[in-house]
Amino acid sequence: MNEETIIRTAVVTGGSRGIGRAVCVQLARQGCHVVVNYCHGEAAAAETVSLCRAQGAQAVAVQADVSTAEGCKKLFEEAVNAFGRVDILVNNAGITRDNLILRMSEADFDAVLDANLKGAFLCCKEAARRMVRQRRGRIINLSSVVALRGNAGQTNYAASKAGLIGLTKSLARELASRNVTVNAVAPGFIETDMTAALPEAVRTEMAKDIPAGRAGQPEDVANAVAFFAAEQSSYLTGQVLCVDGGMAM
Repeated sequence: MNEETIIRTAVVTGGSRGIGRAVCVQLARQGCHVVVNYCHGEAAAAETVSLCRAQGAQAVAVQADVSTAEGCKKLFEEAVNAFGRVDILVNNAGITRDNLILRMSEADFDAVLDANLKGAFLCCKEAARRMVRQRRGRIINLSSVVALRGNAGQTNYAASKAGLIGLTKSLARELASRNVTVNAVAPGFIETDMTAALPEAVRTEMAKDIPAGRAGQPEDVANAVAFFAAEQSSYLTGQVLCVDGGMAM
């Protein structure tokens, strides 16, 4: 099989809902096989798989806790068992444990760093091993606008997302010669289940800080991820693309 006929396989962590789901569907629309990773929420992951298949793509759901080495190994082994290869990794899985630093527990700090940063490191390691061998690949890490400007009550989350930028740039240097690109997307205030739970007054106040005057949609982020994942983006690496309506300017 020559390179032109290879159907690329994408692994998306935290792909069951929100931004992760939108990314899965967009990559399916690009013609990729999609591996939908989830930790909790089997029904939501199955729905994402159905949405991907509706785009004409093959898709499977894999339950795995990517904050652990064992979970990451399981995820990639099942991806390869299903489709034979991994060409795209999207590190989207993440959690929040918000609090002011004087009230933040060490356990809450560790949990966020493990899920958001260590999990991405472990997945990058599994992906890089395979992509270097293939001499092709795309890694896209989901950072955040708070990595660039901070946010009170989110020292753990901001640290994890800023760490992802450093991880992205360093790994991009390591893998560039092997035709593997590593980039980051930094979303701003995006309409998801998480932000929908915020009081309307808080949502209105946050919108005032966005030059575009509105929150973004998961599809806005998915489009940026798909841009970095595309074959035509082979000369882009080590970059951070803000999808934030201008918040980080």
